[in-house]
Amino acid sequence: MFQIEWKKVRAYAVVAALAVTTTVALIPAKPVVAQSRTLPDFTDLVEQVGPSVVNIRTIEKVRTSASGLPGGMDEEMQEFFRRFFGQPMPNVPRGQTPRPNRPAPDEEQSQPRGVGSGFILTSDGYVMTNAHVVEGADEVIVTLPDKDKREFKARIIGFDKRSDVAVVKIEGSGFPAVKIGDVNRLRVGEWVMAIGSPFGLDNSVTAGIVSAKQRDTGDYLPFIQTDVAINPGNSGGPLINMRGEVVGINSQIYSRSGGFMGISFAIPIDEAIRVSDQLRSSGRVSRGRIGVQIDQVTKDVAESIGLGRPQGALVRSVESGSPADKAGVEAGDIITKFNGTVIDKATDLPRVVGNTKPGTRSTVTVFRRGGSKDLTVTIAEIEPEKVAKAPAAKEEKSKGSPAAQSIGLTVSELTADQKKELKVKGGVKVDAVTDGAARAGIREGDVIVAIGNTEVASVKEFDAAAAKIDKTKPVPVLLRRGDLASYVLIRPSR
Repeated sequence: MFQIEWKKVRAYAVVAALAVTTTVALIPAKPVVAQSRTLPDFTDLVEQVGPSVVNIRTIEKVRTSASGLPGGMDEEMQEFFRRFFGQPMPNVPRGQTPRPNRPAPDEEQSQPRGVGSGFILTSDGYVMTNAHVVEGADEVIVTLPDKDKREFKARIIGFDKRSDVAVVKIEGSGFPAVKIGDVNRLRVGEWVMAIGSPFGLDNSVTAGIVSAKQRDTGDYLPFIQTDVAINPGNSGGPLINMRGEVVGINSQIYSRSGGFMGISFAIPIDEAIRVSDQLRSSGRVSRGRIGVQIDQVTKDVAESIGLGRPQGALVRSVESGSPADKAGVEAGDIITKFNGTVIDKATDLPRVVGNTKPGTRSTVTVFRRGGSKDLTVTIAEIEPEKVAKAPAAKEEKSKGSPAAQSIGLTVSELTADQKKELKVKGGVKVDAVTDGAARAGIREGDVIVAIGNTEVASVKEFDAAAAKIDKTKPVPVLLRRGDLASYVLIRPSR
């Protein structure tokens, strides 16, 4: 071990008085002690939280032959090992060779599956860990770090793969439970500590700082990024602040080699508690949905349509019969608020909607054609996504108008069947694309719903809107491609 001795640094300052006459006076200043900060001491935290952190081993059942060989290894393979390696296969005693031509009945045996970490959530034995630690396990063994190293066969209460949170239960009472911290008080640069079982090494303590908050790496969780050393086996262990409170569950690492590289991610404990409460009450997690497919709003699009800054979630498609469809949400809308909560970026929407109880009547604020509008939507329960429909069949092409051709487009009317298929009230179909429209990514078969923030229901309306736009500036176009809506900018030719 290396011992580092920290010494205080003293600085002495000397102030020279200005010479008024030929005499120069030197006035000695009082010694100034430079402020020094020592590294934090984690020993008290380890003693406080350590007893609540557990080791989790998982076991799975496998089929083996009566000789104990995994997968029912036959006797010819055993003879091969005996002859060419000078020893029998494992679990076959030296000097014994199974009798040939006698089939051995298969039997079920237990074998280790993995090792992870967890922490005691309540004194009556509820333990929190990661879903990927216990998923697929036939048995879960929880080992406490007390002097007796007590082992308990745990019962899986439930796990949620979307959030990677799981809850298991051990029988007993009086277990040392952790204290839950306030994630909102967590600051970037703050010291944090992790306790877990990396590579099966129980009760290993590592420390570091919070590198970032609200890191987007998943649909439903804004992760806490740290530089705390996390390795396989740490999964499910607690992230602890300097007050001895759990603020996260260590869950993921960024790695090119499979080992720690200085970037770790933890599930915020407030999100994990919300999930665990549902798992404990019903064994499953119920999340809200409104039935939209969304995308980010770019800076150029936000400025062009009058939104100001890039914010909200752009609705690319609305599922037929979904809550959003019934509420009047349209493809091309930008959802800026949900129940008064500002949607700053697209990934915020699934989180706030997912945390809303199904059946709740909520208010969705959308930005549409230069103005905001409040819609009432009844939240449904999340379900598997539906496959988008294919684009409508192409019709006979038209020659197009001068106004449309000036921006590189040839358009035609939509038929009643096409409008019904796309669930739009109007719009025009793109028959040919050239120049700026082609550079913007518009394709034949696309349907233009609005141009320059003006909704168009026919070729006549499209021509009128196209004639009025300032072609020296980027022109925002809202189009539909199959079930998906998106904004593109037709830029002027240089």
